Amino acid sequence: MSFNLGGYISATFNPLTSGVTSTVEYLVVAGGGGGGGYNSGNFGTGGGGAGGLLTAAGFAVAPGTALTVTVGAGGAGGGNNTAGSNGANSVFSSITSTSGGGGANYGSGTYAGVAGGSGGGGTYLNGAGGAGTSGQGFAGGQGPGGGSGSGGGGSGSVGLTTSSTNGGGGGGAGTCSSITGQRVFYAGGGGGAAYGNAGVFARGLGVAGGGDGMYGTGSVNIPPTNAIANSGSGGGGSSNTVGGGAGGSGIVIIRYPANCAAPTSTTGNPQINYADGYQIYTWTSNGTVTF
Repeated sequence: MSFNLGGYISATFNPLTSGVTSTVEYLVVAGGGGGGGYNSGNFGTGGGGAGGLLTAAGFAVAPGTALTVTVGAGGAGGGNNTAGSNGANSVFSSITSTSGGGGANYGSGTYAGVAGGSGGGGTYLNGAGGAGTSGQGFAGGQGPGGGSGSGGGGSGSVGLTTSSTNGGGGGGAGTCSSITGQRVFYAGGGGGAAYGNAGVFARGLGVAGGGDGMYGTGSVNIPPTNAIANSGSGGGGSSNTVGGGAGGSGIVIIRYPANCAAPTSTTGNPQINYADGYQIYTWTSNGTVTF
């Protein structure tokens, strides 16, 4: 048997096993929505909404039952005159986090962000932000009434409506979790795009791994960015010539006391860590776990 200097139990042999765990703590984050796409009028589009985020301790698990793990993909950014696509749901057993909503596009005619775990940002003529899902995320920002797009909603707050009709709105806040033993932010909204013909104005900033929106500098346009993979955050909105940023894929993490037995089976190649007296399993692709 062996121990590391921090006192955590070796991954190869646990001499203190107290039987199979009956409960686990989980973090389930869905894929974020894509930012709105470009249009010929250079109007800024909304940032993508974050994927829904659910976390809790004390979730009961039954021995011998394979529990499903599904990691949702991020939504694609919108193309010419199209809104961003929603991400995909993430699942752990009976827990389902809802996909993030896509950012609005001026050419859609509705100017409203798409509903999701967190909603996509609205655009032009006060387009509504997409609705969030109660307990999972917040709405996207309302369009500012001018040529720019608002930020997508995050798991921690609504997306921002820009104070200037020419600047992109920032994404809504994400949520900090220490389930892995480190403080990590997840599920932030993507930034909205500024009006492409407006000169120099601040781009909408994504948070918690969300993509930044596009902005124009006269003859130069700075493109939107994609959200970080496995953050569950929304992609940045666009305003001219290029598609919106893609949403980030989701993630599923569980942990339980380190002195309990390891699972009898896992699939999907989860990363296994030990920290703070817990054994921690992180999936970035689909799989299963059996206790």
